Amino acid sequence: MGTHLEHGPNVLDPRLIQKYDVAGPRYTSYPTAPAWNDQFTADDALNRFQAAGRVGADQPLSLYVHLPFCRERCTFCGCNVVVAKDSTRVDRYLDYLQKELNLVSKALGDRRTVSQLHWGGGTPTFLDVEQLQRLFGMLTEVVTLTPDAEVAIEIDPRVTRPEQLDALRALGFNRISLGVQDVDHEVQEAIGRHQTLAETQAVYRHARALGFGGINFDLIYGLPAQTSETWRQTLEEVIALRPDRLAIYGFAYVPQVKPHQKRLNLYDRLSGEQKLGLIRAANETLSRAGYAPIGMDHFALATDELAFAAKNGTLFRNFQGYTVRPANDTVALGVTAISDVAGSYVQNDPALLRYYAALDAGRLPTERGIMISDDDCRRRQVINNLMCNLSWTMSDEDRIYFQPELERLQGMVDDGLVKIGGDRVQVTELGRLFVRNVAMTFDAYLPRQTNQFSRTV
Repeated sequence: MGTHLEHGPNVLDPRLIQKYDVAGPRYTSYPTAPAWNDQFTADDALNRFQAAGRVGADQPLSLYVHLPFCRERCTFCGCNVVVAKDSTRVDRYLDYLQKELNLVSKALGDRRTVSQLHWGGGTPTFLDVEQLQRLFGMLTEVVTLTPDAEVAIEIDPRVTRPEQLDALRALGFNRISLGVQDVDHEVQEAIGRHQTLAETQAVYRHARALGFGGINFDLIYGLPAQTSETWRQTLEEVIALRPDRLAIYGFAYVPQVKPHQKRLNLYDRLSGEQKLGLIRAANETLSRAGYAPIGMDHFALATDELAFAAKNGTLFRNFQGYTVRPANDTVALGVTAISDVAGSYVQNDPALLRYYAALDAGRLPTERGIMISDDDCRRRQVINNLMCNLSWTMSDEDRIYFQPELERLQGMVDDGLVKIGGDRVQVTELGRLFVRNVAMTFDAYLPRQTNQFSRTV
């Protein structure tokens, strides 16, 4: 019998936290990025796009566009951003996106249908109305959106004006995600992101009036200066607005990869036990408010399609998050963007000038990538099932193939994180807090990788 209930049903045993508080991936991909290599060239990338094109014109794609520009860099941020003071630099960037789009679309041939379009950043609403319209026009000259396509964009309420939302809705965007992180002033001061609740409310209400559905708020727990009291207040303020979805991410402190995070050393960082207390508080508060947990770190109203997919075990996860409209291939454009095409991951150069130089030379701006092996595919399927649906159904062949992993899972069974019965591996409600650790059991690369990951707790 496990020890996780030793201090009562609502208190985690500190020994359990200590055991599983290790560095580990978030599994937006498998194999994860440290396994990719720079021997994967632009010619390899071109070959993979051409292979994706041969799948057939009737097979839809997912399309992601990375827009890296931000007015300022938040100290907590782990994204690839370019700090700019005005939008004039965007025009040149759009010129190069057009060049990349031309190369990629030529390689894809007749395969031009898109069921999921996502603009991320950075701050996509750093672009003014004319630039937003230009980019959308560039894309839709080349691809055709399916009638039920998910057309989504990430929004920073601090820089988003009503006319931008009007333009986006007129173009056909139907989903938005608002970066909120935390509404407490002291936390915002600590992370260098000053955003009033009134700004968030104004953008949200205007978007709702325009008819946007599936509105998501991004929050982060484990930030410097957060306390259980301020966190609960943030949750209550957010719930009062009634967004359809909430993505609640654990703060990824990786100063070895993102040196600007070293400025956060001025503040005491929360322990694993404190962070788990915050996400458990989120679970309790959101559950009472009618939100269902989705996968590892998302929540949705019971009427939202994500909640239906989670209940039916049909949830899917890609680089843009959880979705109900998976496509076999994801094509990504822009600096540092990652495509998942034809059995490979392909990442663009993260440096803006090198990205431009490659396109000026008439080649794809590929920095690195990896061909996915048969073993990778099998493990990716298991990890995706665990991360999305908190369960995995084994075939007889799987049971033999993954026998060492199943034996290693026994310790998590003893700790109450996992149940194994018949052909099914099921993550428990307690295990949801440690699902990254459960998935790590199936990661063949992890023992060989250097520590480039955030803590799992």
